Amino acid sequence: MTDLPAAIAAMDQYCAQARAALATLVAPAGRVDAALLDQHQTAAHGVAWLETCAEAVRQIHAWAAALPDPTGAELALRDMVAGEYLAQMLGGIAMSQVEIFRPADLDLHAAASALTTDPAVAATIRTGTGAAARHTLAQAFAEAREPGDFGRLAAPDNMLDPIRGTFRRFAEAEVQPHAQGWHQRDELIPLSVLEALGDMGAFGLTVDEHWGGLGLGKLAMAAMTEELSRGYIGVGSLGTRSEIAAELIEKSGTPDQRERFLPGIVTGRLLPAAAFTEPNTGSDLGSLRTRAVRDGDVYRITGAKTWITHAARADFFTLLARTGKPEDGFRGLSMFLVEKPRGTEADPFPIAGLTGSEIRVLGYRGMKEYELAFDGLEVPAANLLGGVEGEGFRQLMATFEGARIQTAARAVGVAQNALELGLNYARERVQFGKRLLEFPRISAKLAWMAAETMAARQLTLFAARRKDAGGRSDTEAGMAKLLAARVAWSNADAALQIHGGNGYAEEYPISRVLCDARILSVFEGTAEIQAQIIARGVLRREGIS
Repeated sequence: MTDLPAAIAAMDQYCAQARAALATLVAPAGRVDAALLDQHQTAAHGVAWLETCAEAVRQIHAWAAALPDPTGAELALRDMVAGEYLAQMLGGIAMSQVEIFRPADLDLHAAASALTTDPAVAATIRTGTGAAARHTLAQAFAEAREPGDFGRLAAPDNMLDPIRGTFRRFAEAEVQPHAQGWHQRDELIPLSVLEALGDMGAFGLTVDEHWGGLGLGKLAMAAMTEELSRGYIGVGSLGTRSEIAAELIEKSGTPDQRERFLPGIVTGRLLPAAAFTEPNTGSDLGSLRTRAVRDGDVYRITGAKTWITHAARADFFTLLARTGKPEDGFRGLSMFLVEKPRGTEADPFPIAGLTGSEIRVLGYRGMKEYELAFDGLEVPAANLLGGVEGEGFRQLMATFEGARIQTAARAVGVAQNALELGLNYARERVQFGKRLLEFPRISAKLAWMAAETMAARQLTLFAARRKDAGGRSDTEAGMAKLLAARVAWSNADAALQIHGGNGYAEEYPISRVLCDARILSVFEGTAEIQAQIIARGVLRREGIS
């Protein structure tokens, strides 16, 4: 028997010791020293991963505790996550395939020894990493008629369950049968799919009802995004730009801007694209070079943007440009609503002052990526978001929590898809007279995939609840994205391994899912950026700014 609450209490004490050790390194005077944080980046990011795993353990426990009469499979999911993550905290957490964070990296030998010998922790690790939990899930896999979550998502929710069900049915009927073809032909997702999603309210899920939206929160958005991404990440990502644009305009736009843009975003009549990233700047927005110069009643935009998703088909950009001096850094940035005609394959950018070239990509297709060049593109001064210069960075930061929660939900959907593809193949493929599922290492892979997918899902829903409650959730959103992206890649890699050589063939969907999964730890802030945010966030909780 395990006493998970007691194990969590011991884990929390260990995490507190890790935070204190990190604070000694990077904030000796009570404030984070940027140079010291860079010098001890590996230790700081290791603490971020430690805290992320710890939060996942807390959330998987909270999930199981809230279930009425949890099944054996659900308890096995809980036990595997708790046991394995506690074991990793002691033995080493993989920050990437080539970077392992161990207690010795922060001189936590004594604290780790105390955690190892704690009876509740030891019992949790034995139970969660033992054969019994894996066997329970293997039995569930063998007996299930259809692959699924192998665990209820939570206690029944009268709001979330219908949303999840509606978009799951849509993805299964209208997305999954076509996703492989869209990917192989590298073509845009058909407009009929976008129109159907607009009719279903996908683009206005979180927008106030006054503008035609459904007025729901990030929790509903995460549920919808996961289900659509389970069908195809491209479709699950269609709402990302609408979510960012609508939140920017709803929070920071002028009354006229809200009237002009929000109703069209909600219905899908106006498709936005986010134009923030630039060549050679990446996540360093303070070094952004694209300029917007006032000329009477217009601004003239000059500069370059890169990795702009859905740029040709978009009806307008939310574009970040510099209106102040370069030395102003973040304070010199402004956000613009740049309207443009919707492009075609023959003429992707039919407007003076804007050209673009497609960036060919391995996966995450369906919307296409572009590098854009702005050469004096005219934008009405009335399209300066909020009507005040210098507010762009602050406006953008207000949307990043939601964007990262949505990215985490996309990753959970991809992870779930990979799990189902691997399980289906293992149930059908016969080798040496047995189904692959009957081989212990195959069933063990699938069991861990199911357990870690549930952990990432619960961490994502936790971050969404925090955001909906109105509190600061940048740390939680970063944790959700950090873990979910790793799980998506791990699941896709394991599922391809289960397929053997067939998994490397383009005709099998898992080859596409592997390519799609890889981008998740890069966009909306790389894994390294997320770890930096989390490290600062957990130190902030200790009163260290």
